[in-house]
Amino acid sequence: MADWKRICLLTDIPVLGARRVARERGPEVAIFRTADDRVFALLDRCPHKGGPLSQGIVFGDSVACPLHNWTIGLASGEAREPDRGCTARFAVQLAGGVVSLDAEELATRALN
Repeated sequence: MADWKRICLLTDIPVLGARRVARERGPEVAIFRTADDRVFALLDRCPHKGGPLSQGIVFGDSVACPLHNWTIGLASGEAREPDRGCTARFAVQLAGGVVSLDAEELATRALN
């Protein structure tokens, strides 16, 4: 059973936008909000050249990297064809308008 860490309210994340979450160790995590209020979390680095995905354009269930326009699936972290690569994803919980992330994943996943 996950230990959920409260991050923010859903309304703190812009529709079709993102919010960055700093961690004690490792690169930041980006939390994305879709047009229909689904929420996803990925490491804030494109698998191509490390671009900040939080600054990309969210559309549908994807985000376009602001550096070279790679399309990354929000649910999987996978780059869309013809590109190849993957960024780490993090479990997200949305309950009562509150967005939470798995505390263990935040502390241990994708620290480099």
